[in-house]
Amino acid sequence: MFKAFIEPFQHPFPDLTLTPKAKAKPKDWSGTVGRIWHYLAVRKVKLIFVLLMVVLSSGLALLGPYMIGQAVDHYLQGTGTVPWPLFLMGLGFVYVFYSLTSWLQNIWMIEVSQETVYRMRFDLFSHLHKLPISFYGKRQQGEIMSRVTNDIENVSGTLNSSAIQIFSSVLTLVGTLGVMIYLSPLLTLLTFIVVPLMILGMRWITRRTGPLYKERQRNLGELNGYIEETLSGQRIIKAFSQEARVMRGFRARNAAIRSSGFWAQTISGFIPKLMNSLNNLSFALVAGIGGTLAIHGSVTIGIIIVFVEYARQFTRPLNDLANQWNTLLSAIAGAERVFEVLDEETENSDEKEAIALEHVQGAVTFSHVSFAYDEKAPPILKDISFEVKPGEMIALVGPTGAGKTTLIQLLSRFYDATAGLITLDGQDICILQRESIRKNMAFVLQDSFLFRGTIRDNIRFGRLDATDTEVEEASKLANAHSFIMRLDGGYDRELQSDGRGISQGQKQLLAIARAMLADPAMLVLDEATSSIDTITEIKIQEGLKRLMKGRTSFVIAHRLNTIRQADQILVLQDGRIIERGSHDELVKLEGFYSSLHQGKMASLPE
Repeated sequence: MFKAFIEPFQHPFPDLTLTPKAKAKPKDWSGTVGRIWHYLAVRKVKLIFVLLMVVLSSGLALLGPYMIGQAVDHYLQGTGTVPWPLFLMGLGFVYVFYSLTSWLQNIWMIEVSQETVYRMRFDLFSHLHKLPISFYGKRQQGEIMSRVTNDIENVSGTLNSSAIQIFSSVLTLVGTLGVMIYLSPLLTLLTFIVVPLMILGMRWITRRTGPLYKERQRNLGELNGYIEETLSGQRIIKAFSQEARVMRGFRARNAAIRSSGFWAQTISGFIPKLMNSLNNLSFALVAGIGGTLAIHGSVTIGIIIVFVEYARQFTRPLNDLANQWNTLLSAIAGAERVFEVLDEETENSDEKEAIALEHVQGAVTFSHVSFAYDEKAPPILKDISFEVKPGEMIALVGPTGAGKTTLIQLLSRFYDATAGLITLDGQDICILQRESIRKNMAFVLQDSFLFRGTIRDNIRFGRLDATDTEVEEASKLANAHSFIMRLDGGYDRELQSDGRGISQGQKQLLAIARAMLADPAMLVLDEATSSIDTITEIKIQEGLKRLMKGRTSFVIAHRLNTIRQADQILVLQDGRIIERGSHDELVKLEGFYSSLHQGKMASLPE
């Protein structure tokens, strides 16, 4: 029990530990604030009105105490009768108008902040669709989602609650200082005695809380990614009884957030305590020494009353700034994570002279193509050469990691070849528009992804302008129509994310229908019938035959009996084509493919 209590205190400053993550240098925070201002500046007119209301409210906040002090001096000095009804009306008007300006500035600032966050969120989501496939291979989905949601919400909350308070506090400080110097330079100097102490205390605290808030945001992103991963993999977790292991992983990540959050909030919690103590010290100095000065006639009672209130108003903005500093640190840390994604390099743009494909025949040529994901890493594909005629079926066979999927990604220009030439209908694909290449290709992958929505909408994803009749015709050709009509709601049946609620085989049939509706010139098929019952497999194979008819097809094969009719089979190993030919030719060759066909994989080298 004692160990659990002291655990958070064992590493109070994660940024000072020896772990590699903790040694990461802080980013350019002034640059981050500048980029946030770039978004805010779009609503300049509204911001001007907000600032005008801030100026008015700050001025009115100073005017009220000054009026009270003047009235007290006027009364005590007996220089005349104080028109109390008029004075009270004027004072009431000041505070009512102060409340109105405060309300208006808050309403308008909320509008500005929501528009700013809207644009940031839109830019981030739009940018995510421009990033290359490699970006998503390096990050967890939950961690990316955390940046779109949590981090932007941090910015939103700060703009809503803190921006106005920061502006108001700064103006109040400047205005209060000016009036205080005008009324009594000596009392102003006494008030300023606590300022250096405030600055030193703030500096000590913020230098430690900044890295801690950044660490907390990073830990939160990791936890979100872990949660998303474990929720998606619940079947595997339960099948292998790994709940305890998953809980240990969650506990470690949750503890990291607890530790960084504990120390960030604990240290930053010193700020209001420090400010209150110094505020009381300032009040005591002004009241004590000011009273002495009043006895000797150096200042009036009214000025002391004004100064006591102004001393509080002077330290209150500092206190507000200190309190908002915690929120500001968290928001800047979140904004940094958003801008990190926005600064990621997008997928290479098409050349200005890039050609848009209109009618694709499907003739493909790879000529001495090599590719590596990283310049320092060994190549994945090495000197690949083959030719495909329009309408041919090409099967890609080989062990895991041989380069089959990479070859398809080069053809679809998710990546560009490191060396060599790839042509489509005799044209170098590097001079073709990426979008036009992909519009002429359809993918039926091993894990067919379905979106939240109706079955009809999921099929129509292949061609958005398709009519309901065309959707149903494509479903019939894919052998999906009969099972769709047996479902409650038929084509209007609502599917959950990733098609939860229907079987894997049914999802595959819908993916084939989607590709059928797209009517592409080329197909990429990642066969996915290994975990499907025999009857469904037959239906899928029938749908695939109709889909491939007259189209250039690339089949990544897992079952060799499904590629017997392929016009050409390419056998890849270690990034090279080691065999090629028809099924019968490769069996007679008695090489790698023949061993696969005869089930002698155990005797083959890895």
